[in-house]
Amino acid sequence: MKNTNKEHVLRTGAYALMDSLVRHKVKHIFGYPGGAVLPIYDELYFWEEKNLIQHILGRHEQGCIHAADAYARCTGKVGVCFATSGPGATNLVSGIATAQMDSVPMIVITGQVARPFIGTDAFQEVDIFGITLPIVKHSYVVRDARDMSRIVAEAFYIAMHGRPGPVLIDVPKDVGLEKFSYEVVLPGTIRMAGCREVIQYNQKQVNAAVKLLKEARQPLFYVGGGAVTSNASEEILELARIYQVPVTTTLMGKGIIDENHPLALGMLGMHGTAYANFAVSECDLLIALGARFDDRVTGKLDEFACNAQVIHVDIDPAEIGKNRVPDLAISGDIKIFTRDCIDLIVAQGIPVHPKTESWKERINKWKRQYPLLVPRQISKISPQEILSKLNECGSNNYYTTDVGQHQMWAAQFINPAPRHWMSSAGLGTMGYGLPAAIGAQIAYPNKNIICISGDASFQMNIQELGTISQYQLPVKILIINNKWQGMVRQWQQAFYGERYSHSNMSAGAPNFQSIAQAYGIKAMVLVERSDLVFRLEEFIEYRGPILLDCHVIEDQNCYPMVAPGKSNAQMIGIDKLSRKNTSIATRSL
Repeated sequence: MKNTNKEHVLRTGAYALMDSLVRHKVKHIFGYPGGAVLPIYDELYFWEEKNLIQHILGRHEQGCIHAADAYARCTGKVGVCFATSGPGATNLVSGIATAQMDSVPMIVITGQVARPFIGTDAFQEVDIFGITLPIVKHSYVVRDARDMSRIVAEAFYIAMHGRPGPVLIDVPKDVGLEKFSYEVVLPGTIRMAGCREVIQYNQKQVNAAVKLLKEARQPLFYVGGGAVTSNASEEILELARIYQVPVTTTLMGKGIIDENHPLALGMLGMHGTAYANFAVSECDLLIALGARFDDRVTGKLDEFACNAQVIHVDIDPAEIGKNRVPDLAISGDIKIFTRDCIDLIVAQGIPVHPKTESWKERINKWKRQYPLLVPRQISKISPQEILSKLNECGSNNYYTTDVGQHQMWAAQFINPAPRHWMSSAGLGTMGYGLPAAIGAQIAYPNKNIICISGDASFQMNIQELGTISQYQLPVKILIINNKWQGMVRQWQQAFYGERYSHSNMSAGAPNFQSIAQAYGIKAMVLVERSDLVFRLEEFIEYRGPILLDCHVIEDQNCYPMVAPGKSNAQMIGIDKLSRKNTSIATRSL
């Protein structure tokens, strides 16, 4: 590659695409070929031969896009996915929506029928531009091959600018084949007049925020995924230490603070810790950092932090005031804002005696009274027991989850580092966990990547075992197998008169051990508690891909639980978290 923006040589649209991706430092692409995208795959062949890029072949387009999603989440870089037209493109829709809901930067490149056939209902033609319009940050149809390099540069800029998100590029087949005089558009040279700059707060707002922090006696940091995107973990912890402010996180915000830290309250919301939910109900100042007041967090919105003044900081001004009108609205980058607050406090003088001692003691009482518990029965192992032990097996593991009870138990008991936690939070996409683990493992080939799944979720993208086998990725798959769609069963029990309509997965349940072995993957089954520690040690230490099928208590429910329409202080199952319970407490003081 020449480091110039004027090559003026005849190249194809497919060449311009691959050259632009490599110039944007793309190392890995996740995808699946097909007719309309073959010109791009043919060009890809030569770039792979030169070891300039690597394509990871999934077994289903949904698996490919979830892998690209997790690659982006754990690295902070843009994930890239290829698919063909028609069903290939439509198979990406759930993954695109997942990325959009969770603000994940991705470039999604789809093949399309040749330009003369667009609008004729040609074979495998769909309007993927129109289909995905509500679930992308921006989208393109490349009508002229000469626009390819500019469009790719714009797509990368948009995907990462401000609040990240997915960008779609639809490439007609003949555009990939068309030759033209190629002019490179270098990364970082794009200036888009229609793309607004991030709105920046002013010093008066920083002064006001620090003043409210100084005056608060019962403050609480409520931290979401925007803080992880901003890489603001150190700044938030430093600011929390200065005023001794407790920190609770959303599902997306996990990893922003070590959950064993005295100021950490774990996750709040529908299945959050009791003490986090009590704290948000009683605080007098709520500082929301990169969080959007989602219904799974707030419960009954008009009773959420109803006694508190609210500071809302978010890079996306559209989120501020959308669900809860704040007393102080601040639009900007969270890392920069928290650093500015710290600098101001240092300049003014760090307080020797913060006003929060009595507040912390109240929270510590709640922690002692309602700790997270690990139920123990004689007959079978509880999911909580397994995940609590798994959490003890290493502090630097990367975790992906599927969606359901196991996801909430993992959120309660797993203590990840920043960007070591990948879960479909906003959309709640079952089948996310296994392909996400592939993406994370490609990004970090020498790290432990652990997929926590359920027996129902795992079957939704089970074919991606083929990808793991092909590339011999040392992904570790832990299945919480209770023979149910666990969260559906729990809701049917609690709110639908125990009418378990089509939520039992026993009939037709596969032997996961045999399936994994058929793909050449080592597999084990865990049934007896006496084998728990031994199996988990073997699971963690094994150097290749491995699956552990854990047969757990079938009717175990995930508590605490905030019922729809109730406030966070009105939790179901709170009595089961009392220390009087015979279960073993974890993370108690």
